[in-house]
Amino acid sequence: MIQSRKLLVKLAVDLVVGLAFSFFMYIIVPEFKFFGRFATAAIVFFLGATTSSLLTGNLWRRLEHHVFRVLDTRFMVDFVDRLRFSYTIDDFIDSIQSVLEHEADSSVLYVNMENHYVIYNSPTRIATDPETLEVLSRNFPATWPDGFYLIDESLGLVSDFRHARGFFLVYGTLHFYVLCRYMKVFEEQVFKMMLYEFQNFQKRTKTITQLTAISELAKEWDMVAETQMSFLPQRLPEVKGIDVAAYFRPLVNVSGDFYDVIKLDDHRTFFLLGDVSGKGLAAALVMGVIINTVKIIENKEDLPGVIRAIDVAIKSMHLQDKYAVLFIGIVDTKQMKIRYVNASMADPIIVTKGPTGWKIRPLQSTCSLIGIIELDSITQEEMPLYRGDVVLMASDGVSEVMNDDGVELGDTEQYLNTVRNSAHKAARHFVNDIADLVLEYNGDKKLRDDVTMLVAKIEE
Repeated sequence: MIQSRKLLVKLAVDLVVGLAFSFFMYIIVPEFKFFGRFATAAIVFFLGATTSSLLTGNLWRRLEHHVFRVLDTRFMVDFVDRLRFSYTIDDFIDSIQSVLEHEADSSVLYVNMENHYVIYNSPTRIATDPETLEVLSRNFPATWPDGFYLIDESLGLVSDFRHARGFFLVYGTLHFYVLCRYMKVFEEQVFKMMLYEFQNFQKRTKTITQLTAISELAKEWDMVAETQMSFLPQRLPEVKGIDVAAYFRPLVNVSGDFYDVIKLDDHRTFFLLGDVSGKGLAAALVMGVIINTVKIIENKEDLPGVIRAIDVAIKSMHLQDKYAVLFIGIVDTKQMKIRYVNASMADPIIVTKGPTGWKIRPLQSTCSLIGIIELDSITQEEMPLYRGDVVLMASDGVSEVMNDDGVELGDTEQYLNTVRNSAHKAARHFVNDIADLVLEYNGDKKLRDDVTMLVAKIEE
């Protein structure tokens, strides 16, 4: 659907631009007869093609945003985005409930067809009816080929989106059925992405399950945790002109979060904080490789070079779907500045005291996530620092903790007010205030992620 609309947009833009430039050249060419017909045609073609390309690209981007982020297809795009970062069956079910059921008003049936075991079903009449599973099992047995398929009103196979009343994804013997009555409003392209992420999710969970089973059988979790802790600073260095503090609370005994503080000289200090995708043994291994890579790099002042070295190290492990987000920066108390590269960390900030109170300056992302895709440009940024400034580096376990209403802490004034109100305190007290807020905001629930913070307060 969107492809046909793109074609119509391009044809319309080409026609309008072509007519406009033809008329323009018709008006001005008599004044410049020496150009000749050939030169006139060349100029019209060049100007028209360039303008048409720019206009078409801009309109396409707006059209894609409108279709995939505003219209009904956004529900499926949101589900694909959630699926991309699901690592357990609980994550997957949470994505189903919050997006497909609550937002897209769909019914879901997730089945292992090898033994007809229902892994999950929506609390709707059709999804809980035993006859539904019986019909699906008869129509689509465990030997059904991997892929994406449409189903009609009678739960049979259909090829036309206009007559479809749902779809299902197949990976091995796992069948994921989604039943809804308005398939024709969705863009077909989104389902290719969904199938790809669904298959990747199955591979991730299988790998994590195997690693977990091996570690539990060998009783090696404690050893892995001890080894991982040895990579983290046992004691933060004393840095002249900077008050440094850290907070580290892993979700389980091994973590994907990491941090480090390394003195380069009397005035410059290297800071690192990051998060490896997933949990457990594989994440801990990647975390150890990252920390070790940073330690052995001689030229830590070359921040883009450090990022590329980490990227190569992760990719050389050949662990499927493992990547990292991280922040590295050098605080210079002589020149009063911070140079940094933010590789997709969402939350690093500088808290600065101004005439009307404490202000928050975000340290924006300058690089894509590391270890899984090809790195393009790596931008190093620089920000001024002032006496009393607080640099807060935190994993998403801080900002994404949720209260009972499902509201993330980072989206609240309560979080920002705590940051501002505690900024005048020593680094240790500042980080403790944030940690206390995280635990209070989470309530009696179990935390869903590691909580890690690193704070550098410039002494006044």
